[in-house]
Order: sequence, then structure tokens, then C-alpha cells
Amino acid sequence: MKVPLLVIFLIPLFSFSQNEVKPCEIISQINTIIKDQHYRPKAIDDSLSVYVFESFLKELDKNNRLFTEAEINNLTKYKLKLDDNILENNCDFLNVFYTTYSNAISRLDGIIENLKKEPFDYNGKETIQFSKKAFPYLKDIVELKKAHKKSMLYFILNDISKTSKNKDSLSANFDKLSKISKEKIFEIYSCKISSLQLTKKEFNSKFIRIYCSYFDPHTEYFSESEKSSFLSAVSADNLTFGIMISSKDKDEMIVDAILPGSSAYFSEKIKVGDQILKIKYLNEEYPISCSSVKKVHEIFSSSEYKNVEFTLRKKSGETYTVNLVKKVLKDYDNGVYSYVIEKGGKKIGYLKIPSFYANFENGKTNVSDDVAKEIVKLQKDAIDGLIIDLQNNGGGSMNEAIKLSGSFIDIGPVAILKSRNNTETVKDPNRGSIFTGPIVILINGFSASASEFFSNAMQDYKRAIIIGAKSYGKASVQSVIPIKEGNNPDEYLKLTIQAFYRITGKSNQTTGITPDIEIPLLFDKQMPRESINKTALKNESVDAVLRFNEFSNPFRIDAIEASKKRINLDTNAKAISALNVRINKFYDFEGAPILLNFNSVFDEVSKLNLLWKEINTQSEIIYPINVERNSVDIENQQFDEYLKSSTTKRIKEIKTNLHITEAVNIINDLKK
Repeated sequence: MKVPLLVIFLIPLFSFSQNEVKPCEIISQINTIIKDQHYRPKAIDDSLSVYVFESFLKELDKNNRLFTEAEINNLTKYKLKLDDNILENNCDFLNVFYTTYSNAISRLDGIIENLKKEPFDYNGKETIQFSKKAFPYLKDIVELKKAHKKSMLYFILNDISKTSKNKDSLSANFDKLSKISKEKIFEIYSCKISSLQLTKKEFNSKFIRIYCSYFDPHTEYFSESEKSSFLSAVSADNLTFGIMISSKDKDEMIVDAILPGSSAYFSEKIKVGDQILKIKYLNEEYPISCSSVKKVHEIFSSSEYKNVEFTLRKKSGETYTVNLVKKVLKDYDNGVYSYVIEKGGKKIGYLKIPSFYANFENGKTNVSDDVAKEIVKLQKDAIDGLIIDLQNNGGGSMNEAIKLSGSFIDIGPVAILKSRNNTETVKDPNRGSIFTGPIVILINGFSASASEFFSNAMQDYKRAIIIGAKSYGKASVQSVIPIKEGNNPDEYLKLTIQAFYRITGKSNQTTGITPDIEIPLLFDKQMPRESINKTALKNESVDAVLRFNEFSNPFRIDAIEASKKRINLDTNAKAISALNVRINKFYDFEGAPILLNFNSVFDEVSKLNLLWKEINTQSEIIYPINVERNSVDIENQQFDEYLKSSTTKRIKEIKTNLHITEAVNIINDLKK
């Protein structure tokens, strides 16, 4: 068996497996691995059966608008039998599920085709209601057709309402606009149906992924291509076409930047602002407006797709096709970078760590070494303190988290690591510290795994003040291993094999890390966290009597109290909290029924547009700090146009972040 790849990481992974259609054989192999190596294996019993049954149906039909009540009743006979069938190596039930699903997709396709021929009443008195909770399954095709027609009617009216803020103008041109929007919405529905169609392999892969998630949310099954995508996310050097993209309105994918030295760069055709229309790999075409986001991500990130044909459109309307080949280049978006912030006569280093990357896959460097290099640069500018930004850092390599933790303490334990049958203390691997000044660490709800490992140690040693919003709450370790032994495995299991604990013996599993100073953050409550996962590992503590020396700063307590007072009085912090109340109300509560006519839908869209306008206005506020490249980068990057452009964007992100500004204030207080 190949040596496992030990990583902690948090990123949604999507399974489109390349396995033969023998799901029970694969599940049997997975069961053996889980039984032997999983941190907390579970019994294969009725609890598994119920969870997998309900979760799989939800995966296939998220809104309960695909299957009928009768079809669900027919499938329910398997609800308590899946475990028995799997143990008996009998996965014939999947054939029943697949036939039911395929028939439902065909039926939906027929419903949409029939609706194309029907008139739509844009002044009717019917209503539609939206809710986070799934509605009951509908009885038959008549009810399904009615429900989908109402949804389409709403989206047509919604699309019209978004084209202008001038209600009178829209009303005057309604007949023309409704025809255009109706055609557009039907096209979107057709694309959706196309994306819902699954091969037997893809269908079985979805089931196996759901099956694995029963044991914990981070035990996952994926193919060679998915493994490649997974590892590329924890590497600062990756195979890339050289196109940096962003998604715009109307499902458009726009070229944001082009990496020097890449295939896209040497094509001399692709320019910033061009729109990607479709991607072709071998004989398969993937129109951007119609393709799954999952598939597009896989094409860009996986080593499997090395030679791809792109069709793009320039702003002038000219369409062209170019063939691009992936090359291994530095991933600037995933690498550590630094800036110098000045305020109050002090220079403060800002260090962004996007992930805890290592030399996996095509990687040539690792985060701990890169952090050390950036700190050397910053110290040449005589910084008075350091901000380490872990916001949106989903994790990465366990070994890198250990090394980075040890880089900021002189000596001592950094964590407790527990496997199924063993508990060990993880110690600082190196004596000494690369930086001895005051540190502030920024976290939020997307800071997970390795980010939490590092933040735990820094908080317990009082080596840094942690600010921001509560972290994700994942304190488990995964290993990527092949399901089958051999030289060329094509299926893998990302398996939870350990859990980590703070040096106090406590855990942030499901609870997240509570910052020393909590600062309001837009959409904080809407960020997904570990605690919402039904199969998340429970929060536990271990007995720990570890000796370690806390870092001493005489101004620490005063600085924390001063920061809390500033946040309580800050008008922008208050504005963010007020916006969050409205955001949470929009996302969390059942909306009132909406009349399916233009006036009602336009009014709803206008309310939402007003909210988004206020959110954008708040997000664009520039705070009074001066941000510059460190002196080493100024010299080294003077002829690099890509990095110059990237710097402009990054500096704006820093200056519009309230948390970073407050971190600067805290370090100024710590240096009094």
C-alpha cells in the first residue's frame, strides 16, 4: 500500500468517480479501511441506513420537486434495509433508485417542454412561498407541473425586475421583456436538467460519497482526478492554464488576470476582460452557462485535464478558440504574501496565509518556510508588530501547522494528538522563534483545521491576541489513502484518523475558537460551521498536565479591554451588526407568500437590491491606514505587471477590512 498523505483540510469535494459499476465491492473495501483505521468507527446498522437514505434523497432532490409522493413511498421500503443489503454485498437497491431518478429527470424534461407551449399569466393572483425547510413531496405530475410553472413564472418576473430600477419603464416594455426573460429562464431550466442527468457511475459515486459521510463529514471518497484537485488546494505550485477567473452576473466567467509564463500568456490572444463561453476536453464540450460549477472547478484544478480547448468572446463581440496546456507555475493566490501597514508612527507587518500548503502533488515549497521568508523581509522594514491573517483559511498540512506553531514559541508542546488507540503530545520541533514582537491573528467562520490548530497554540501560550469571529470548529486529521493496493490506484478515501486537542486538553471540535476580541462580520451567521453537520465528531476533552510558559506582555489585558471598548463604540461595527440582523432575517426565516405579478415581485427585488447596496457600500469603506509593499518586494516586483496588478487589489482588500484596522490599533496599544 502506498504511504498515506497526511493532511488537514476543509474544502467541499465533489465526486464523479471513474469506478466500474460495482458499488458494493467498493463499499466493502471502504468498510474494511474504516474498521481498521478510522478514528471513531461506527457500526453498520439501522442508524447508518436511515442517515444514508435520507441524505441521499436530499442530495438527489434538494427541494422535493423531483420525486412524487408515491415514488418516495416506494423507496422508503429500503430505509431500514440499506445496512443489511450492504453487509450482504447486495447493492441491487441502487438500480431501483437510479431507475426512479432517471425517470423523474425525464418526466421533468417533459414537463418543461410542455410548459413552453403554455401561456403564462403575469397578472394572476397565485402566490409562491420560499423557505429554508423543504416542502412536502407532491402527489403527482399535475402538482409537479403546477409547482414548476409557478417557480418559472416567479423567475421570469424576477429577471425582468433586475433589468432596471425604473418600474414605469419596465411596465411600458413588459411584453417585449417578458418574452426575452421567458426564453432565458427556459434555457436555464434546460441546462439544469442536463446537469442533473447522471451516468450510472456518477450516480453510484454520489451514493458512496453520502455513505462515507456517515462516519464523519470529512471522510470522503473520490477519484484520481478529485484527489489531484484536493492536493492542488494545499499546494502553492500547481498545474495551471494561467487564467485567473471570476464569476459575474448571468453565469458569466470573465478572465481577471493572466499568469506570466503560462500557456494563456504565450497564446497572445487571451486578454483580461474576455469572457469564457465553453471548454472542450477530448470530445466533451462544457458550455459555461450550462455546466456544473463542480465540473468547471475540476477542469481547472485537476491534473487529469492538461490539454483543453477554450472558446472565448472579446468585449467587441469577436469569438475565438484557443488550445491551452497546463504548466506547473506558482499559485500566487494560494501563497503567503506580506505588506507593511503604517499608522500612528508605527510600522506593522501584515502576513496573509491563504492555506497551510505543503509540497504535495506539484508543490515546490511549504507555508512554514514561506512565512519565515516573508518575516525576514518585514524585519528589514523594522516592523513593530505582526498581523497574521487566517480569515478564510480552510486548513492544509498537519505537519506545516506544527512547524508554524513552533516558529513563534521558543520551546514546548503545541498540541495533543489522539488516534484510536494512542495519545501523544506534539512538541515544538525547533528551538527559538522567528519573531518576538506582538502578534494579532485574524480568524472567521471559514478558518478551519490547521488554522485552528495554529490559533489554539498561539492563544493558549498568549503568544498572540486572536480577533474576529468564531472559527469553523474542525479538530480532526485526515489521511488520503488508496482504496485498492497497486501501482496505479484510481480511487481514494480521505479518512479521519486522528483528532487534535489544545495543550490545555480542551478541543475546538464543533465549538470553534472564540476570539479574545469578537468583531462583527458580515454574513457571519450564514457561514457553514462544523456544528451543523449531523455526523460531526463530538467535542471531547483529554486529561492534560502539560508544562508550558505563557508569553508575557504587560499591556495585553489593557489592549484587549481598549479594543472591546473601541468596537462597542465604532459606528462601522454597529452598522455591520445592524446589517447582519437584516441578512439573517432574509436567510433564516420563512418569507411571506409573494403574489405572482410584476408589481409584487419588483417590490421584493427592490427591497433585496437595497439591502445588497447597503452591504456593498459598507464593504467598500476605506479605513485610515497606509498600506505599502515591503521594501524587498518593491525592488523585486518593479518589472512584474501581474504582481503590480495583484498588489492594487490586495491593498484595497486590506484597507477595506475593519478587522485589520482594529488589529493595527491593538498592536499600537501593545507597543506603548
